Amino acid sequence: MSADAKGMEINIMGREFRVACEPGEQKSLQDAVDYLNRKMQEIKDQGKVNGLDRIAVMAALNISHELLTTRLGAFDVSEFKRRMAGIELTLDQALAEQEKLF
Repeated sequence: MSADAKGMEINIMGREFRVACEPGEQKSLQDAVDYLNRKMQEIKDQGKVNGLDRIAVMAALNISHELLTTRLGAFDVSEFKRRMAGIELTLDQALAEQEKLF
C-alpha cells in the first residue's frame, strides 16, 4: 500500500489498483481492502467458483447480504438466498457465453 495526494495503491487478490482516497481515510480503506481480500480468499478456497471476476461478484453479493442483514434486522434471508442463486445462474450463463468469444 502506498498513498499520496492523488490516491492510494491497493492490492486485491494479487492485483494492483490505484484508487482515490481522501487524506486521513487510508486506514479505513485498507481495512476494507483487507476484508474484501479475506472474503474473496474464502470463496476461492471453497473451490466452487472459478475466475477472479466471479469470485469478486460472489464476494460483493456476500458482503451486500451481510450489510443488508445488519441494516434491516428482520431481513428475509431465504428470499435473498433465492435471489442470489438466480443472480449467480444469470452470471454463470452470461460469463459462459463470453468465454465462447475467446
